[in-house]
Amino acid sequence: MCRQIESTEFVHRFTRFGKTWNTIYPEYAYEATWLDEDLAFSYIAEDIILRLIRGFSFIAILIGCLGLYGLVSFIAARRTKEIGIRKVLGASVRNILGIFSKEFFYLILIAFAVAAPLAWWLMTKWLQGYDYRIHLGVGIFLLAIVVTLFIAAITIAHQAIKAAVANPVKSLRTE
Repeated sequence: MCRQIESTEFVHRFTRFGKTWNTIYPEYAYEATWLDEDLAFSYIAEDIILRLIRGFSFIAILIGCLGLYGLVSFIAARRTKEIGIRKVLGASVRNILGIFSKEFFYLILIAFAVAAPLAWWLMTKWLQGYDYRIHLGVGIFLLAIVVTLFIAAITIAHQAIKAAVANPVKSLRTE
């Protein structure tokens, strides 16, 4: 049985419920609990899963950023002469940054196009286990791609700007 009571009447009602219960059901012990505590207890497993997902997501994002940073560093070192020639011919830092970013943004968009339907399907299956569930709209996926592109832009920008502002004479003189 669930009953809402005011906090000012708590002691009076609590003892009265206990006495009434014991007269009606003397063979069963009277146990009173708080609904919010019962609900919190029922969601302990989901809370643990949420914490694990957050932790592993952070680690995955960190590893992904480090991998992306390493790949951008490798490509910048490999394309040093091309960047030097572009700078000599008048390319701005913005143009060179755009060249670096465009390649990686296309790869991220392709990866998102593959991962988004899979994520939607998995989340829909998981949410079917709940009586009250949210609707997975397009907004959550748009937010995910914007955040992903932002993190990638920050990761790429450092090496791309470093390569773009380097002296083109040094890069062309290495042979």
